[in-house]
Amino acid sequence: MSTRMAYIIVMAGAALWGTTGIFVNELNASGFTPWEVVGIRLSFSALLLLLFLLLFKRHLLYVKLRDLPYFIGTGIISIAFFNYFFFTVIDTATISLAVVLLYTGPVFVAVISRFTFKEAFTKRKVGALILMLGGCALTVGLIPAGALSVSGMTIVFGVLSGFFYALYSIFGKYVSGRYHTMTITTYSMIFGSLFLVPTSRLWEKSSLLFSPSVLLYGLGLAAVATVFAYIFYTAGLRYIESGRAAILSTVEPVVAIIIGMLLYSEVVTLWQGAGMALVIASVLLTVQRQKRNHPMAQKWRGKKTG
Repeated sequence: MSTRMAYIIVMAGAALWGTTGIFVNELNASGFTPWEVVGIRLSFSALLLLLFLLLFKRHLLYVKLRDLPYFIGTGIISIAFFNYFFFTVIDTATISLAVVLLYTGPVFVAVISRFTFKEAFTKRKVGALILMLGGCALTVGLIPAGALSVSGMTIVFGVLSGFFYALYSIFGKYVSGRYHTMTITTYSMIFGSLFLVPTSRLWEKSSLLFSPSVLLYGLGLAAVATVFAYIFYTAGLRYIESGRAAILSTVEPVVAIIIGMLLYSEVVTLWQGAGMALVIASVLLTVQRQKRNHPMAQKWRGKKTG
């Protein structure tokens, strides 16, 4: 594969992640709560990934029992809760706001890594943190109006989505050198779904869940916005550096914002647009010098390190 084609494939994967809001909005409109939508995403994705590995990459399913707690961390503590907070912001506010607040995740990684892995908190990371804070303040209307354009709880949920999003990278770092990223992703989804299905009690809405339209949206969320997006992104990572791929993946919030504006008539003011740009700039500043083997807090993404 040429480098140019690898760039295109990585950007295509990121663009597919950007379509998440479409399926989430439709499932919310069908009568599912954000927690139930997370259950749909994780359970459907786990089934598709497990089927894919059983058919084509069965050797990637072998893991050591001692590493299962880390998959519980990535699947339940990180993926389950960041999706819940992310989907709640989509439900109560807009796709644009949800994806911008979610993208505070890489900056949280830099901050958390300072205490967990004793990584240096450089001037670059401080600059990224300042950009992130300023961008969020502009996006939610605190600057320049001095008053929030959304509820405080929505902002808290958005920031929590970024925080739990970042925890995937923290937990994943302990096993990223021993397993292929698809192994980590699959087991994360399995443990996440084992937690979500009973707690969301999806069986109580089985008649609605298995209706044709809901199945279509559920499979779309799992296949298009999760599995295919992941496969495209990972395929491209085989030929380009993970740092460059992380920069290219900022296509995701751009696609999500465009979808929100075109499909759901979301209005983005000039100040909000500037804030979104600052948040994306903070991500670029965070990942620009990232080492090849450092796991990313980018929707359970990464490169093959094992």
